[in-house]
Amino acid sequence: MLATAAQKALEIEGLSAVEMSIVVSDDETVQRLNRDYAGQDEVTDVLSFSLREGEAFVSPSDEVLRLGEVIIAYPTAQRQAAQAGRSSQKEVAHLLIHGILHLLGYDHIEQEDEQRMRAKEEALLATLTD
Repeated sequence: MLATAAQKALEIEGLSAVEMSIVVSDDETVQRLNRDYAGQDEVTDVLSFSLREGEAFVSPSDEVLRLGEVIIAYPTAQRQAAQAGRSSQKEVAHLLIHGILHLLGYDHIEQEDEQRMRAKEEALLATLTD
Protein backbone atom coordinates (compact mmCIF):
# COMPACT_ATOMS: atom_id res chain seq x y z
CA MET A 1 0.00 0.00 0.00
CA LEU A 2 2.79 2.46 0.86
CA ALA A 3 4.73 1.84 -2.33
CA THR A 4 1.58 2.26 -4.42
CA ALA A 5 0.63 5.50 -2.62
CA ALA A 6 4.14 6.91 -3.03
CA GLN A 7 4.30 5.96 -6.70
CA LYS A 8 0.91 7.51 -7.44
CA ALA A 9 1.75 10.74 -5.60
CA LEU A 10 5.09 11.08 -7.37
CA GLU A 11 3.52 10.41 -10.76
CA ILE A 12 0.93 13.12 -10.12
CA GLU A 13 3.81 15.45 -9.30
CA GLY A 14 5.30 14.59 -12.71
CA LEU A 15 8.08 12.35 -11.43
CA SER A 16 8.56 8.84 -12.74
CA ALA A 17 12.21 7.87 -12.28
CA VAL A 18 12.47 8.34 -8.52
CA GLU A 19 14.20 6.44 -5.76
CA MET A 20 13.34 6.86 -2.10
CA SER A 21 13.09 4.80 1.06
CA ILE A 22 10.06 4.35 3.27
CA VAL A 23 10.65 3.18 6.83
CA VAL A 24 7.94 2.30 9.33
CA SER A 25 9.45 2.42 12.79
CA ASP A 26 8.74 2.65 16.50
CA ASP A 27 8.38 5.85 18.53
CA GLU A 28 11.70 5.48 20.32
CA THR A 29 13.70 5.28 17.11
CA VAL A 30 11.90 8.27 15.60
CA GLN A 31 12.41 10.27 18.79
CA ARG A 32 16.14 9.47 18.72
CA LEU A 33 16.42 10.50 15.07
CA ASN A 34 14.42 13.65 15.73
CA ARG A 35 16.74 14.51 18.63
CA ASP A 36 19.96 13.68 16.79
CA TYR A 37 19.15 15.32 13.47
CA ALA A 38 16.52 17.99 14.18
CA GLY A 39 17.42 18.92 17.75
CA GLN A 40 13.92 18.04 18.99
CA ASP A 41 13.97 15.47 21.80
CA GLU A 42 10.40 14.30 21.21
CA VAL A 43 8.58 11.75 19.16
CA THR A 44 7.04 13.00 15.94
CA ASP A 45 4.79 11.23 13.48
CA VAL A 46 7.00 11.47 10.40
CA LEU A 47 10.53 12.52 9.51
CA SER A 48 11.95 13.20 6.07
CA PHE A 49 15.64 13.09 5.24
CA SER A 50 16.34 14.65 1.88
CA LEU A 51 19.25 13.67 -0.32
CA ARG A 52 18.77 16.94 -2.19
CA GLU A 53 19.72 19.14 0.77
CA GLY A 54 22.92 19.42 2.75
CA GLU A 55 26.10 17.64 1.74
CA ALA A 56 26.20 16.27 -1.78
CA PHE A 57 26.33 12.51 -2.16
CA VAL A 58 28.04 10.77 -5.01
CA SER A 59 25.27 9.30 -7.14
CA PRO A 60 25.27 7.28 -10.32
CA SER A 61 25.04 9.37 -13.47
CA ASP A 62 21.62 8.14 -14.51
CA GLU A 63 18.26 9.85 -14.82
CA VAL A 64 16.94 8.67 -11.45
CA LEU A 65 16.01 11.36 -8.92
CA ARG A 66 17.10 10.18 -5.50
CA LEU A 67 14.86 11.94 -3.00
CA GLY A 68 15.79 10.48 0.37
CA GLU A 69 13.89 8.74 3.12
CA VAL A 70 10.54 9.05 4.88
CA ILE A 71 10.37 7.53 8.37
CA ILE A 72 6.95 6.99 9.95
CA ALA A 73 6.43 6.38 13.67
CA TYR A 74 3.76 3.69 13.51
CA PRO A 75 2.60 3.79 17.17
CA THR A 76 2.13 7.56 16.86
CA ALA A 77 0.24 7.05 13.59
CA GLN A 78 -2.05 4.56 15.32
CA ARG A 79 -2.79 6.99 18.17
CA GLN A 80 -3.46 9.84 15.75
CA ALA A 81 -5.75 7.64 13.65
CA ALA A 82 -7.78 6.67 16.72
CA GLN A 83 -8.06 10.34 17.79
CA ALA A 84 -9.16 11.39 14.29
CA GLY A 85 -11.56 8.45 13.89
CA ARG A 86 -9.89 7.04 10.79
CA SER A 87 -8.03 3.86 9.97
CA SER A 88 -4.33 3.44 10.69
CA GLN A 89 -3.85 2.74 6.99
CA LYS A 90 -5.26 6.16 6.04
CA GLU A 91 -3.17 7.89 8.70
CA VAL A 92 0.03 6.22 7.53
CA ALA A 93 -0.78 7.15 3.91
CA HIS A 94 -1.31 10.75 5.04
CA LEU A 95 2.03 10.79 6.85
CA LEU A 96 3.76 9.27 3.83
CA ILE A 97 2.37 11.96 1.52
CA HIS A 98 3.38 14.63 4.03
CA GLY A 99 6.91 13.22 4.15
CA ILE A 100 7.17 13.01 0.36
CA LEU A 101 6.10 16.63 0.03
CA HIS A 102 8.92 17.60 2.40
CA LEU A 103 11.34 15.67 0.17
CA LEU A 104 9.99 17.63 -2.80
CA GLY A 105 10.77 20.92 -1.05
CA TYR A 106 7.47 21.81 0.59
CA ASP A 107 7.45 23.05 4.17
CA HIS A 108 5.04 24.48 6.71
CA ILE A 109 7.16 26.97 8.61
CA GLU A 110 5.31 30.05 7.33
CA GLN A 111 1.50 30.15 7.27
CA GLU A 112 1.36 30.69 3.50
CA ASP A 113 3.67 27.72 2.92
CA GLU A 114 1.61 25.60 5.32
CA GLN A 115 -1.58 26.39 3.40
CA ARG A 116 0.12 25.54 0.09
CA MET A 117 1.48 22.27 1.48
CA ARG A 118 -1.84 21.33 3.13
CA ALA A 119 -3.73 21.93 -0.14
CA LYS A 120 -1.25 19.76 -2.06
CA GLU A 121 -1.46 17.08 0.63
CA GLU A 122 -5.26 17.00 0.47
CA ALA A 123 -5.27 16.88 -3.31
CA LEU A 124 -2.84 13.95 -3.39
CA LEU A 125 -4.70 12.09 -0.63
CA ALA A 126 -7.96 12.48 -2.56
CA THR A 127 -6.41 10.61 -5.50
CA LEU A 128 -5.56 7.66 -3.26
CA THR A 129 -9.21 7.07 -2.39
CA ASP A 130 -10.31 7.00 -6.03
